[in-house]
Amino acid sequence: MSYKTIRRVHPAMRDDIGDLITQRPVPGPHLDQIDPFLFLNHHGPQVYPAHNRGLPFGPHPHRGFETVTFILDGLLAHRDSAGHESIIGPGGVQWMTAGSGLVHAEISPREFLETGGPLEILQLWVNLPPALKMTAPRYTGLQRDQLPVIDSDGGKVRLQLVSGEYQGVKGPIESLTGVFMSTVEMKAGSRLTLNNLLERNVFLYVVRGLIQVQPDTVSAFHLCEFDPEGDELEIVAEHDSVLLLGHAEPIREPVVSHGPFVMNTREEINQAIRDYQAGKFGAPM
Repeated sequence: MSYKTIRRVHPAMRDDIGDLITQRPVPGPHLDQIDPFLFLNHHGPQVYPAHNRGLPFGPHPHRGFETVTFILDGLLAHRDSAGHESIIGPGGVQWMTAGSGLVHAEISPREFLETGGPLEILQLWVNLPPALKMTAPRYTGLQRDQLPVIDSDGGKVRLQLVSGEYQGVKGPIESLTGVFMSTVEMKAGSRLTLNNLLERNVFLYVVRGLIQVQPDTVSAFHLCEFDPEGDELEIVAEHDSVLLLGHAEPIREPVVSHGPFVMNTREEINQAIRDYQAGKFGAPM
């Protein structure tokens, strides 16, 4: 066995959306993607006052990939043109397969608009291979208590499992492409090891804290890009830390993106635009 090592650490770049604090580590100046992980927005942390305008993500289309949204704090309401609707609270997750296309909105529910409060959200875009880009849309929203938590290192590491398998426990989301996805809380001095990572790309983003991964120390708001070799990952927490941690087989296909559409060719992008304009992404919201 050999450990995966960091090739480069990428800082999240500040790119606020209105009054929503937003930082984005990928894509960035030196990183297009960590195949198949395309995009990450880190919204917050911040505190909204009472009688606020809430999140700005009204109805908009997607095609060709999946969105995985982690509500670390606050409330997030989802509604889409396939008829899915939910309000997810702190610690919960939304997993949406846009596939062939839908329109969705991610907004603050009335309760949050009226009372305000803390908000912190991560949204990750995960690519789909050519054979699955036109799969039927689907959506799953899960609250904190619907996600298994696996303790290790004497309870100093708590891994909240979303998809994939860890220590014999399966995550509640069945990924179409075998993606492992989790959030991890680590106490200072704790250690986490993952194995069976050969031929898989690791996505590791530090939300809070400070960790050690060979050969670097990585602080909050930074994303790790790993060399492809190695089948094991070891993480040591220097401070109390929160991580977004996933891994998947790379797709190794061309990526052509245009706003909310991610396909393999320019013609497929043009077709997505035509289909959306023709109303083929589901009933109007």
